[in-house]
Order: sequence, then structure tokens, then C-alpha cells
Amino acid sequence: MTATKVAIVTAADSGIGKQCALMLAEQGFDIGITWHSDEQGAKETARHVEKRGRRAETIQLDLSQLPQGAQAIDSLIARFGRIDALVNNAGAMSKAPFLDVKFEEWRTIFTVDVDGAFLCSQIAARQMVKQGQGGRIVNITSVHEHTPLPEASAYTAAKHALGGLTKSMALELIEHNILVNAVAPGAIATPMNNMRDEDATPGSMPDIPLARPGRTREIASMVAWLCSDDASYTTGQSMIIDGGFMLANPQFKPKTG
Repeated sequence: MTATKVAIVTAADSGIGKQCALMLAEQGFDIGITWHSDEQGAKETARHVEKRGRRAETIQLDLSQLPQGAQAIDSLIARFGRIDALVNNAGAMSKAPFLDVKFEEWRTIFTVDVDGAFLCSQIAARQMVKQGQGGRIVNITSVHEHTPLPEASAYTAAKHALGGLTKSMALELIEHNILVNAVAPGAIATPMNNMRDEDATPGSMPDIPLARPGRTREIASMVAWLCSDDASYTTGQSMIIDGGFMLANPQFKPKTG
């Protein structure tokens, strides 16, 4: 009897992470859900996963406290007995002019966005190697893996670093049939951006070529594909889903005068 596949999605209590959990459940995965501060949101995600006929487990994950914080991934793997896909969606972001960035703030962003993803991936990949059946790791980066976000040097640098880590992992893990990719969202209607999916209305973001923010399902569908059998020839890539943002890069406003 073939074991049910298991996917762990970090920060699946809302937004992109929640939608990834639901779409992977629709694809037949049992789902490990982590949350940082919104336990109720995580429980709601779990209920929706269970409505889709899949098992759900929740746990708190605090990537600001490393390395011990990442042990939550070990705990979820122990509960399920395996892991087949990891979606590194948890992240932190702050904005400040480069000249004003405090070192502590810089380190906080790197700890969560890079160190956290590294440790979670290492834990997951070691288990996948032990299982001997391959696996998938998807890192949620940002368009700012590729182009700077003004007055957010720590976030921009961390997302670039996560993009580089994705490529290194892809090369090193390919011998174990573990495929590693990144998904780089543009402006998405999420609670982090003070929006809901319903706010992704035509014309609401005129600076972006598609003139609206993206919906969480438009990101999660790529994640679900990368974790599917159809994506068996894709590794080391960064899938930009941004409504044409990168073509226009509307956030850069040169100072004149």
C-alpha cells in the first residue's frame, strides 16, 4: 500500500500559505500547517484541509529563535511519519532607508527569511533522503529576489540570498531526486498587504501592467504544480508571478531636481 504523501507549508494560517495548503490538499497531500502568531487561522486552515478529505496537523513555528525554532518541522515529520514536500512560506519584512537600517533589524530579517528556510529545508531534505523516494521543496521568495524594493535593503538582500540557496539546493539534492524551486510573487492581495482576495479588482493597481494585485490562488497554483508529478523536469528555477510588475518596476521613482 502506497503511503499518503505529506506536505508541510510554513505560515499556512493565512494568505499565500493557506491557499497553498488547500490546493495541495486538493492534490491529495496530507498537510502540516505552521503558524507564528495566528493559531486560530491555522486551525481554520486545518478545518478546510479536513473538509477536502485530508489529514491536517498544526504547530507553532518561530523562526526568529534558531536553531531550536525549526525543530517544529521535526515534530510534524514525526507525527506524519514522513515528508514529501516542503513549502517555505514563512518570512519577515521591514522597510527603512539603507542609511538608517539598524544591524539588529538586518539580522532579524536574515534570520527568519534565510536562516529559517535553510534549517527547515535541511531537516526536510534529510528525511526525504532517508525515505529514498525523492521530494519537492518550494521557497516563496518575491519579485524582490530579482529587483530591489526601495528602502528595504535587508528584505531585498534576504530574498536574493534565498534565491541563491534555492539554486545550490537544487544542484546538490538532484542526485536524491529532490527538486527545489522558488516562486517569486509580485503584489498579492494578502493580509500582509492589508488586502483580501476580493480586493484584486481590475484597475485597482494601475502602475502594474495587469493593473491589479494577484490572488493567492494564482501563486498557490504554481506551488501545487511544482509539487506535482507534472513538474518532474523542473528544478533550480524561480517562477515569477507578478502581473507584469518586473516589466515596469513601478516602485522605483528617481528623485529629480
